[in-house]
Amino acid sequence: MSDLPRKAVTRTAKLAALPLGFAGRATWGLGKRIGGRSAEIVARELQQRTAEQLFKVLGELKGGAMKFGQALSVFESALPEEVAGPYRAALTKLQDAAPPMPTRTVHAVLEERLGAEWRELFLEFEDKPAAAASIGQVHRAVWHDGREVAVKVQYPGAGEALLSDLTQLSRFARLLGPLIPGMDIKPLIAEMRDRVSEELDYGLEAAAQQKHAEEFADDPDVRVPAVVHRGDQVLVTEWMDGIPLAEVIADGTEEQRDRAGQLLARFLFSGPARTGLLHADPHPGNFRLLPGDGDEGPEGWRLGVLDFGTVDRLPGGLPETIGICLRMTLEGDAETVYELLRADGFVRESVVLDPDAVLEYLLPIIEPAEAESFLFTRGWMRTQAARIADPRSPAHQLGKQLNLPPSYLLIHRVTLSTIGVLCQLNATVRLRAELEEWLPGFTTAAG
Repeated sequence: MSDLPRKAVTRTAKLAALPLGFAGRATWGLGKRIGGRSAEIVARELQQRTAEQLFKVLGELKGGAMKFGQALSVFESALPEEVAGPYRAALTKLQDAAPPMPTRTVHAVLEERLGAEWRELFLEFEDKPAAAASIGQVHRAVWHDGREVAVKVQYPGAGEALLSDLTQLSRFARLLGPLIPGMDIKPLIAEMRDRVSEELDYGLEAAAQQKHAEEFADDPDVRVPAVVHRGDQVLVTEWMDGIPLAEVIADGTEEQRDRAGQLLARFLFSGPARTGLLHADPHPGNFRLLPGDGDEGPEGWRLGVLDFGTVDRLPGGLPETIGICLRMTLEGDAETVYELLRADGFVRESVVLDPDAVLEYLLPIIEPAEAESFLFTRGWMRTQAARIADPRSPAHQLGKQLNLPPSYLLIHRVTLSTIGVLCQLNATVRLRAELEEWLPGFTTAAG
């Protein structure tokens, strides 16, 4: 019944061919340098060709390859423009689309999971998928009570494909490093592997989504579709229209991009405070901009949030250490920041660093929290990535000595990913206001 396992050999072969292609281009680059071309130009062309092959292969596969591609796509802002430009469309496509599952397979899954009379649950069911993602695809339908719904059907064999792909990708993670300056790829893949079982469990996803739906039910800024029905490998939720964030990034007005950015930041920091959960898959395919009544203008638009398959459970909200460190960094209190980082494991006991150097490392990164409003741009993101990635820079040397405690791994990735999306949106955001309201420890009263 499953298309994924049948194609396992093909999938592995495609992924295994990537390192060979990278090695071939490295040889090609060496030949060009011997031929007299500058190392910088050759490196740029090499990076561009590597990106081309990577995105092409990832775009053809579901499972872990596509999941990795989606995670990578939010860091597109960090790529040099000459590399990012030609492949921005390919990256955006990864966020929303994959080859669809055959209709007969969809029907077989629904019959197995919802029963032989599954059609009686629906007044209408569209066989053509409305969206496809890494482990499942979504069909539009009308529930038996007349509600428009989204029916998420998990690909048979998705778990095996996910693990197989991520294992294969981890074998050549080092080769992917140059694509995203300053981003360590291996921990990203390892963390995805650790969360495979959670993501495949639609019961956990339904519980996380319903918790958010209830908490944000009357919220003027954020909407989360309610869960209608849950089955093993099938999840039915309310349908939600709206402008996909990828379209806002590509063609949105300045007002749309600013509003989407503001609400994205608000949801990132308010979610854990209000639900004890952090939505941990912030790529543009999981968000919609919902127009208001018309006479309210941009302030009436809401952010629609989808896909709660990956969440971080934070019963007390985001750790207070984050807020206190952020505030103390802005106040220039190097000693306190250093002691807090050491106490929480960001600086290992065996490592001794200069507190002032740590402060200097952090200040450019937290620049958006200092101003009343901040324009997130790809240029700013590239500057930050280049500063940390350049082996000759003090920031690179210091960054190598810092440690990321396991409990902060997902929070760190989600924050970086969200900043990546804000830079893609080119949005002006009042980030400080959101931090003051929602981040524990950021204001003196909270700390």
